Amino acid sequence: MRGHAATRRAHTASASSVLSAVVLGLVLAQSARADIFGKVDSTGVIVLTDMPGKTGMSVIVASPPSSSRAKQSSQPTHADASQFEAVIAEASETFRLQPELLRAVIDVESRYNPKAVSEKGALGLMQLMPDTARRFSDGDMFNPRDNVLAGARYLRFLLDLFKDDMELALAAYNAGENAVIRAGYRIPSFPETRSYVPRVLDKYRRLLPASS
Repeated sequence: MRGHAATRRAHTASASSVLSAVVLGLVLAQSARADIFGKVDSTGVIVLTDMPGKTGMSVIVASPPSSSRAKQSSQPTHADASQFEAVIAEASETFRLQPELLRAVIDVESRYNPKAVSEKGALGLMQLMPDTARRFSDGDMFNPRDNVLAGARYLRFLLDLFKDDMELALAAYNAGENAVIRAGYRIPSFPETRSYVPRVLDKYRRLLPASS
């Protein structure tokens, strides 16, 4: 009797190992879009399902959160980017900014992802920190129009503050205007900022019309 029980335990342990391998394969093969439930039944058979409510089932793989504020890193297609042209044009005219500059900032900041959230908490297309967003808008930073208009307003403020010095304005957009002022009206020594400014300027220059 004890030998039979030991054999059954070994069989169940082996099935559990197989279950773990199957689940690992599912995770590596694709991102789960729904919860996966599973169990090893009394005969050692592995049972998997994506239907909740089955007796004895446990969650094996949980689906990713569907929150609109989850960080996203995939780069949209050109068609995705083109849907923001109207608000970019509006912001360009309202705040006297070149549309190419706005496009460059948006591309570097969020790759045109209106739901992007950085590790530091910057939000939306132009990646505005909550405090900065409140200074320049009372809108929803996950609303593309609210976000672009707020970002453009901030960029215009920075260009005015630094007398249209684009490098300093972009450095301040990344690190904050006080950081630029403390650095003696130079680009701060932060590695991120020193990388950010030339990246935006390079994209900006590439977007300018050939005749410029």
